[in-house]
Amino acid sequence: MSPRQTPLHEVHQRLGATFTEFAGWEMPLRYSGDTAEHNAVRNTAGLFDLTHMGELRLSGPQAAEALDYALVANASGIRVGRARYTMICDEAGGVLDDLIVYRTAEDEFLVVANAANAATVSAELTERTRSFRVDYTDLSSEYALIAVQGPAAPEILAPLTDTDLTQVRYFAGYPSKVADCDILLARTGYTGEDGFELFTSTADAATVWNALSESGAPHGLQPAGLACRDTLRLEAGMPLHGHELSTDLTPFHANLGRVVRLDKSADFVGRAALAAVAEQPPRRTLVGLRGTGRRAPRHGYRVLDNDGTEVGVVTSGAPSPTLGHPIAMAYVDRANAEPGTELQVDIRGKAAAAEVVELPFYNRNR
Repeated sequence: MSPRQTPLHEVHQRLGATFTEFAGWEMPLRYSGDTAEHNAVRNTAGLFDLTHMGELRLSGPQAAEALDYALVANASGIRVGRARYTMICDEAGGVLDDLIVYRTAEDEFLVVANAANAATVSAELTERTRSFRVDYTDLSSEYALIAVQGPAAPEILAPLTDTDLTQVRYFAGYPSKVADCDILLARTGYTGEDGFELFTSTADAATVWNALSESGAPHGLQPAGLACRDTLRLEAGMPLHGHELSTDLTPFHANLGRVVRLDKSADFVGRAALAAVAEQPPRRTLVGLRGTGRRAPRHGYRVLDNDGTEVGVVTSGAPSPTLGHPIAMAYVDRANAEPGTELQVDIRGKAAAAEVVELPFYNRNR
């Protein structure tokens, strides 16, 4: 079966994008080049098509209670107009996906799932909310999602909306208009920079994209593909499902135990298993690695101590365009997790020196 195309596919073609198949979608991988796009996001702004993400709506008198049971978050505590990063886990505490949940009304929520896991999350939510008084709708085919990320993002978006962007808080999301199109305006992001996500109808996607492109041209806005999105999120120390997160790992492995609300009154799927892990921390934990050579560690490469004993595995790695040296995230034994610990990575049979460092590698506020 041919991969799905976003409503912006022809726009990307005109911009000269190189495409790749990802999670059943044909998505822009790059336009001008990975490093140029990465640097645009860090220094000015980049424009992303994220329509491949899944959008799932729950509404009704027990919508909050249903999500309290289905997810590790305390959905009942999310205020209208705000959002929360959370996860959906299986009974053993393994991570099925990490999510962002927006409370769009008192009795309505929008759950945003990663593209590769959207079908799984949809099926799980259907099953887990069956005994609650809720209406569940998969809206993924009705939404386009555009993100403008980078320090110039507020200046680019401001002329296109009457919304006072200075009042849009981080992890907020509420109705707005951009280029006279109705959208859900959010401020979350996955790049380590400030920025906005615009949930719009598929029919309005090109109008919104073109308006942002025109407004952003004087600021150096560039279209940005999936390749630079990966290096940006890696520098920001943000996990990716299938790499830092999986059904074999709990949120506690990834140092994200804070998202698991064991103190909420409602029972939830995976609670007993996650409570046990909270009491007995996992043997391995997620750390950052700073490479000292030119070769970058990659997913699946073995991490060794200085005696050559395997003590972990790389989950993500790449040369850092911002920092100018290789970086990686890896799961290592806790005895080797202290920042400053000197380790090695087996890169195609050759040991490359690496140092454990604190995450994130890059923080725009530092």
